Amino acid sequence: MQAVTVRVPATSANLGSAFDTAGIAFDLYNVFSFEKAEALSFEGFDPKFCNEENLAYIAYKAVCEKIGVPNGVKITQNAIEVPVSRGLGSSATLTVAGAVAANVLHDRPLSDMDILAVCTEIEGHPDNVAPALFGGLCVSLTDDGVPFSVCHTVSEDICFTAIYPNFEVATRDARAVLPKEVDRRDAIYNLSRVALLPYAFEKGDFALLRAVTRDKLHEPYRKPLFRNISEIEAAAYECGAVSFIISGAGSTCLCISKEPIVEKLNEKIAPLANEWRAYALRVDKNGAVIEEDAHEKA
Repeated sequence: MQAVTVRVPATSANLGSAFDTAGIAFDLYNVFSFEKAEALSFEGFDPKFCNEENLAYIAYKAVCEKIGVPNGVKITQNAIEVPVSRGLGSSATLTVAGAVAANVLHDRPLSDMDILAVCTEIEGHPDNVAPALFGGLCVSLTDDGVPFSVCHTVSEDICFTAIYPNFEVATRDARAVLPKEVDRRDAIYNLSRVALLPYAFEKGDFALLRAVTRDKLHEPYRKPLFRNISEIEAAAYECGAVSFIISGAGSTCLCISKEPIVEKLNEKIAPLANEWRAYALRVDKNGAVIEEDAHEKA
């Protein structure tokens, strides 16, 4: 096989209480093609990303080095639906795409968990890369450098709405505001919720979903980075949201509701500052998918 195309879904990490440990895949997709070549080249990317620091190439190269094969490749950015630096896993789509493509182009010597390990090492933790790779809701951990991830189904009764503004929140800034130590009571508060989080999503138990998505470890410190977020949160609850949480490091926020709320929410937030807009999302169940490349010659 000489070329392959990989489609990778958006992801939302943390889900409130599950800070750095859980994420969910959604139906926004980035699509990239990879073709074996003598050297590295790019097509369709912003010029500033056409270098060896491109995450797709870093992951591609990491897999090639792991299996002992050449890493020359042409990487093409075909379609981009996942907004950049908005807390919807845009970097994870690059990382997962590169790792998956390298494995497929070289006869799949690595298992899915091997791929997860490569991606986790690059990203730093598996909360985004696991759902990007596997789809659905994934709860993950890393033990002595080895990642583990368990995937869960998500009830069809749950409606998800992403809301994002015209500004970004840099991950480094979102990390910088976090305290170095936390109160033991806050740790217990979150631990008890994370334990029940997969069940709440699987069953679509809205009372429990409201409880398990509450957080005391990161959101209270990060919300001041979000302009007029209090108005947006109030509007979401007025429109029927059961939960309102920060997606990853932001600036996207995620609502959980029993019924679709996008239309009335957009009407309510339209006059507010920073051009917040709401979009309906559906859970992606497949994760990274290989598509037959139009130029592929096996």
